[in-house]
Amino acid sequence: MHRLFAAGIALAAAVVAVPHAAQPPGGNAAAPALTAAFADVDRLLIQFMADRRVPGAAWGIIVDGQLAHTGASGWRDVAARAPVDADSVFRIASMTKSFTAIAILKLRDEGKLSLDDPADRYVPEMAGLIYPTSDAPKITIRHLLSHAEGFPEDNPWGDRQLADSDEQLSQMLRRGIPFSNAPGLNYEYSNLGFAILGRIVRNVSTITYQDYVAANILRPLGMTSTTLEPSTVPPNQLVHGYRWEDERWKDEPLLANGSFGSMGGMLTSVRDLGRYVGVFLSAWPPHDGAETAPIRRSSLREMQHLWSPVPSSVSRDRATGAVQLTSGGYGYGLRVAQNCRFRTIVSHTGGLPGFGSVMTWLPDYGAGIIAFGNLTYTGWGGIATTALEALVTKGDLHPRQPAASAALTAMRDTVSRLVAHWDDHVADSIAADNLYLDQTKDRRRAAIDALRPSVGACAPGSGFDVVENALRGSWTMPCDKGKLEVAITLAPTLPPTVQFLSVRQAPATPARTDVCPQ
Repeated sequence: MHRLFAAGIALAAAVVAVPHAAQPPGGNAAAPALTAAFADVDRLLIQFMADRRVPGAAWGIIVDGQLAHTGASGWRDVAARAPVDADSVFRIASMTKSFTAIAILKLRDEGKLSLDDPADRYVPEMAGLIYPTSDAPKITIRHLLSHAEGFPEDNPWGDRQLADSDEQLSQMLRRGIPFSNAPGLNYEYSNLGFAILGRIVRNVSTITYQDYVAANILRPLGMTSTTLEPSTVPPNQLVHGYRWEDERWKDEPLLANGSFGSMGGMLTSVRDLGRYVGVFLSAWPPHDGAETAPIRRSSLREMQHLWSPVPSSVSRDRATGAVQLTSGGYGYGLRVAQNCRFRTIVSHTGGLPGFGSVMTWLPDYGAGIIAFGNLTYTGWGGIATTALEALVTKGDLHPRQPAASAALTAMRDTVSRLVAHWDDHVADSIAADNLYLDQTKDRRRAAIDALRPSVGACAPGSGFDVVENALRGSWTMPCDKGKLEVAITLAPTLPPTVQFLSVRQAPATPARTDVCPQ
């Protein structure tokens, strides 16, 4: 092992595991469970650093919208043996794209553009583009946000355009761009597309992209260490980038910020990005209250919707043999996925010469992980997913449920009484038009009566087991010899009535919650 790398790993014991004591997590899990989970995440990421020969890294764990834990290991400057900490500033590359998407949505929310506007309305240099077919639609802002504009995938070409001037970008657009697909047809990752979005921000706002992001995103969020201009970072905070070559770390020159900065030029710290990810998590679930983010909470959720799907994939874990199905695609400046364990995973990685980063979170759980490394294309994606799973499992985190409406709560109580002691008048008062057409009242009553010998007398349950939305939920009724599982869905009527009712005996062994076969 290279001696500097060995020294960096030795340093890890002194600098990792830095909890935030000022604001504890908001009750998602017990503190001892979270403390154990933080330690597991630290071990996973330090082992990853050793395996990949990452000179220096910093990471953070967000729980209930708060940066609950930070860790760091190794060197921000190898030659000077200057250690990384939570205030060290790394380049985060393509994670910049979500900042660009926020800027566009803010302009949209202010009525200054529409996502379905043709992009050439705001970037006239695109007016001469020759589309691949005569029936191809014109590129819209929405296409650009979701990587559906039809441009060819451009990694790692795009990385090397970061410092291009505005005029160089204009000249490129005037010369024309080859298409790999017609716009709106397929997802294909395009750094160029996000460079164009940066130009739209500039042209619509009439100030530079950099100034717009600083004034409308960074300063309102208190992200004081975050910038697009490397020269503004204090030398004692700036992280140097490296590549591992010829059995040693070699310096990677820090690329300047230019016209492609909107696709990958941002630099930030763990403390700043933890605050940023917390804003996305605070938008879930929808709720009343003042809007305090740079854009509306509904717009933050819109960014985390799937807009451009990619083909699903199936893999098998080499260690456990478990099958994993993953599906998803791209939202606006963010990747959105679903697997056997989690309904929604939002993430983005970033890679440039000298750097690699990741941010990934679970909106349903209110939890996420961020990590930075100063090794070219560090490759955090796989280990970040593993760490997120460890955080949820060891930390005993549970999905946050939507709030039940007053109508759903009242109907739960009425249905519980009906199941315990059937009354035709009560049943008639809550039944939607379809309920007895789908199964007659007599058959419903008989089916519930048939359960009584097995479970005995039942009492109303307390609270819901699952609230899927404001008008759909399920709960458990305790009985003398077992339990009943009850589920209802209310109809779109006022007052809401029961359009779906299920009553069944609870199994002795709880059903699996994952959806993939083993």
